[in-house]
Parts: sequence; C-alpha cells; structure tokens
Amino acid sequence: MEQVFRAASDEITAGNDMVVATVVKTSGSTPQKPGAKLLVRADGSGVGTLGGGCVEGDIWFAASQLLKSGGAAEMRDYELNEDLAAEDGLVCGGTMYFLLDPIRKPEVAKDFTDEVVAAYEGGAPVAVASLMKVPEGSELAVGSKLLIRENGSTSESLGDEKLDSHAMNSARKLMAMGKNDYITAESGDEYFVEAYTTPPTLVLAGGGHVSKAISSIAAGLGFRIFIIDDREEFSNPDRFPEAEQTVVSDYGSAFEKLPIGTNSFIVIATRGHRYDASATASAMRTPASYVGLLGSKRKTILIFEELFAEGFTMEEVQSVRSPIGLNISARTPEEIALSIMAEIVGFRLGGDGGTLKLDQRLIDKAAEKAARNADRQTPVGAD
Repeated sequence: MEQVFRAASDEITAGNDMVVATVVKTSGSTPQKPGAKLLVRADGSGVGTLGGGCVEGDIWFAASQLLKSGGAAEMRDYELNEDLAAEDGLVCGGTMYFLLDPIRKPEVAKDFTDEVVAAYEGGAPVAVASLMKVPEGSELAVGSKLLIRENGSTSESLGDEKLDSHAMNSARKLMAMGKNDYITAESGDEYFVEAYTTPPTLVLAGGGHVSKAISSIAAGLGFRIFIIDDREEFSNPDRFPEAEQTVVSDYGSAFEKLPIGTNSFIVIATRGHRYDASATASAMRTPASYVGLLGSKRKTILIFEELFAEGFTMEEVQSVRSPIGLNISARTPEEIALSIMAEIVGFRLGGDGGTLKLDQRLIDKAAEKAARNADRQTPVGAD
C-alpha cells in the first residue's frame, strides 16, 4: 500500500485527478484481502493491484468512468463465481467488496497521504476511517473520511460525532501493527478502518546460524532487522547485510539502544542459557508485542522459573512464545528459521498456524460433482 500512497501524493502535488480503489471486505476464497489498493490515474495508468483478472479490469474501467463523469465515491461487490473463474483461469469462490474513491479535495487528500507516508517512514501511527454504507434515508456520504492520529487528534469527519468517536475507539486497537477492519456501528453505518505504521521491526538477540537464516527470510517479508550480540564477530554488517543496525552489547542493556515499539518482534537465540535468560527478561520489559525464545521445553521451563523468581507475573511469562516456531519438524537452521518466521507472520496477521488443506467433505463433494458431469456427458446407448 505504501507505493500507492506515495504515488497519490505525487499526483496530488502535480494537480492530477485519480481514483483509489480499495478492497474493504472479503468472504470465502479471494485473490486479495482487505487493504489491497489500486490507484488509477487520469491517463489510464495505475499503481498497485487488486488481485488481477477480470475483476481488477472491471474496477479499473469503473474508476476511469468515475474520473470522466465526476461521480462520487461508491462501494461495489463482485462474486467470484464459476464464470469469472473460467474467464480468468482462477478457482476462487468468494466475494470481494471495493471502495472506489475519486480524489475531489486535493488539499485534504494531501494531508492524509502525507501523514500516512510519514507513518511508514517512522512517524507516529495514523488510521483512516472511510464510510462505506449508510442506512436508508441517511444524509451521510459514502466515502467520507476521518484521519485518526495516535495522540487522539483527528482531521475531517465521517459526518457524525458519535460515528467519529466509534471509529476512533476501533482505530486504537489497530494502530499498533497497522491492521485494518470492516466495522458495523450500532447506528447501522458501516465503515472501513485502515491503520498505518512503520514496517514491522524484528530484533534478533544472538547472531548465530539460526538468526542468520531468520534475517534472510525476514528481509524478504519487509521487516526492519536489528541484531544484538555481545561478540563483534557475530554482530556486524558483513555477517548481516540485511540488518538496519548491528549492536555489540550485553543483552541486559542492548534493547534500550533500539527503536522497539508495539509493532516489534523479538527472537531470543543466544549461545547459552545464562544469556537467554538475561535477554528474555530484558525483552519482556520492552513494548514489543512478541517475544520468542528458541530452545527445548526443558530449557524453557528453567528460564521461566528464573523469570518468576525475578518477579514477572504469570501473565507476563505466558506471553513469551517458547519453544518458538510452528511444528514442521524443522532440523536445519534454515528450516527452524522458516518455522519461526511463519509463526511471527501468523501472530502479526491473525493466523492460527493451521493447515489450509481441504477437509474430506469438500473433496468428496468435488468427486461427486465430477461423477455427475461425467454421467451427463455419456452418449445414450453407449456401453
């Protein structure tokens, strides 16, 4: 999404019209999830994607028509049925809902895009609420927007003070990790909230083989990477070229030197029990949302005993993810790194780590349908 906001800022500065189309809600299997964006310029070019295929083509065309007609913002939905699947070569079976949002107030849009870009670059998190649907007879306008800042201040409005307050409360829960949500208020109004913050930060305490493998994977996932080790040969730019910063320090004080916030994830993988215990205790005192400890169940129990002895509460100790990672029977540093990053991404995005494989009931249904189709195609009188 960042590239869409940067492109929008450039178009506004140049005085050009545009439409920003956003996936705001989905159900079932879809090629993109809420938050995906496509910016359509007046010259017909675009930035971003809604998943490709004929649905994106239709939205692109509709956006171009809005630019020509001067129409207002609107919500559209597409059911990805078998006809669309056949046309695109896709096998999706869900529904996608879109907001088509023409930029009509460049001075307001500029403020919004600038603050979102600033949040991506390390500034305070912000959220944008967009009104999607209103009860019949309401005078509120679909597409109205409210900019919500971390300090509680706002710009613009959804058109109603109570609705603005409702959106502000919703946004507070989403800002920490830059999430989004589609919400229906008690009034019947529906709005979409998108929160924006810096890219997720990954702190690796310990510069061994597993951390090196984690760093390679995390870089490709867009994480800012920071390395801590008390040995310079294990914490340096040559060993971790993907890292934004490598720190050589004892684990008790190293975290204080890094920009750790709620959108931060810490992995403890030092060279020994004593260092693991010190690093884990220090990590737990940071605002990071996720602290994971690499090691066996036996080592985890011993370190948890030390944490309780230091005065950490049951709730605090339970928050530590250990043994860290998803159970994929990992053995090598690269496999272990994959299991750890899979857990971190799932934690951040709200996944449960389970398999996506179809259950037997749906496989049986597919087989039955195939058999029925085969019977219908058999010529009359054929053996």
